[in-house]
This record gives sequence, structure tokens and C-alpha cells, in this order.
Amino acid sequence: MANHGSSWAWQVGQNELAQVLPRRWAHTRGVARAATEMAYLEGEDSVLLVAAAFLHDVGYAPRLALSGFHPLDGARFLRDEHQADDRLVRLVANHTFALLEAEERGLREQLEAEFPILDDQLLVEALTYCDITTTPDGTPTTAPARIAEIVARYGPDTVVGRFIQRAEPEILATSAHVEQALAAQPR
Repeated sequence: MANHGSSWAWQVGQNELAQVLPRRWAHTRGVARAATEMAYLEGEDSVLLVAAAFLHDVGYAPRLALSGFHPLDGARFLRDEHQADDRLVRLVANHTFALLEAEERGLREQLEAEFPILDDQLLVEALTYCDITTTPDGTPTTAPARIAEIVARYGPDTVVGRFIQRAEPEILATSAHVEQALAAQPR
């Protein structure tokens, strides 16, 4: 990932989020901390995981929010303005079961066509785990607590509320799978 490592990703994320969305930036930094702590699990892809963590929510930046769907907007920004690594862009586009939310928004075909999900399931799961176990303020939490927080914050009948409730079984299964992988790996 030449020129697109974790330091670069931190800088891009900070530039886009820190001033305009400080709470989102706090969450992003927490996700990156979690990714750094579990990066040993990903071996060669550890830098990619941390970079994706720093950039997973960049599409929330108001100047980038063109479609209103942050995974798609962030991936397009990284691809078009930064010519970022394809795997990084696809991780950002598909983090935390984005295809299910894209479906709720009528954007699934667009997301799938532009940014096919990576074949590396553990890498996708690792980013999802880091995201779903980090609060909006950047502190660690559990997947069930985070899901409940999202439903409470957005409301159960909103696009995000419906998506997260629909994705809950997959999110919990992913969290359990990553926790098992973490427990099985010597540090």
C-alpha cells in the first residue's frame, strides 16, 4: 500500500473529520486503536486494517456526503481524490455490513458494482469488529451494547435503525468469530 499506509490514513481522516465532526473523529480513533491492538491477527494486512479503521467513516464529512451513505461516499472520495489502494477502498465501502444498509437506501446495486466486497473474510470481519465494539466517543464496548446504542440514537424505524436490527445476527456472529480468532492466537 505504497503512500497509503496508516500514517497517511490518519492524516486524511483527521483532515476530513477532526474539525467538522469531532465526535466521529473520536470514534474513528477508537476504531483504529482497536485495529492496532488486533493487527497481529492480520499479519501482512495489519497496515491495511489500521488504515481502513482510520478511514472507515470519512464519508460522513459534510463535503464528501454526496449520496448520504457514508461507506459509498468515503470509498468514492478515497478512489477518486487519493487513488487509494483498491483493497482499502473496498474495505471502507463494505465495512460493518454496508451492503445491508445500502439495500435499505436503494443503493445496493451501486455499491456492489463499484466496490465488490473483498474475498478476505477475516479482514472484513476484523474491521467490522473494531467498528462495532467502539462507542461514538471512542471507548471500547460490546457488540450488543453498541447495537442497542445505535437503535436508541437513530430510532428503530429509521433507515439506520432498520439496518442495524436486520444486521444484528450477522454482526453478533462476526463478533463471536473474531473473538474466537483472537483468543486462539498467541500474542
